[in-house]
Amino acid sequence: MSYFITGTDTGVGKTLISGALLHAFAAQGQRVVGMKPVAVGCDDNGHNQDVKQLQAASNVLVSYGQINPYSFLDPIAPHIAARNAGVRIDFARILTSYHELASQADVVIVEGAGGFRVPLNNNQDIADLAMQLGLPVILVVGMRLGCLNHALLTASAIEACGLKCAGWVANVLDADMLALQANIVALQQRLLAPLLGVVPWQPQPDARMVALQLKLELLEEI
Repeated sequence: MSYFITGTDTGVGKTLISGALLHAFAAQGQRVVGMKPVAVGCDDNGHNQDVKQLQAASNVLVSYGQINPYSFLDPIAPHIAARNAGVRIDFARILTSYHELASQADVVIVEGAGGFRVPLNNNQDIADLAMQLGLPVILVVGMRLGCLNHALLTASAIEACGLKCAGWVANVLDADMLALQANIVALQQRLLAPLLGVVPWQPQPDARMVALQLKLELLEEI
């Protein structure tokens, strides 16, 4: 019942959808907790806004460090931020935190950083982390010009890693996107995973409201 959340790019709404999934599973009576293994763009205390949102949407009390093993001040690519901080992102530390969370919750929602192939150190990237966790993947597609190519390439990368894409979410980023419905249909025809929901453009996104639009029963059919 745990999932890895990736996106077609950075800033496509992974945290929004991760929070919505946490609220939706919690509404079913599940013990839920979010995790963001690597966060960039943190404050002076090493805290990240995305991580705080995941923590707020969780109903299992765990430490901030368990939710977010690695945090960096600069809002740049994780492997560069880590190098600048004199740190190497170690998957063993992340896996330990994940297993600690999984032992306390029914559902762990693990949010990646950026897109699916973002480097995390000299030799490994987000895809490698997803493979080591071995979780089914939920793809967040940022609906804007170019999303078809980004979504199909990402889905191909997930499949090439031997991972199951359990579903995808269409998150509308452009309120005036031309041919929005036609783009959604094109992805439905080409992506093997079910469409879990279409999230309309919102000036102030609300994860609790988005949770009501997600069809969790489609995940159970996987």
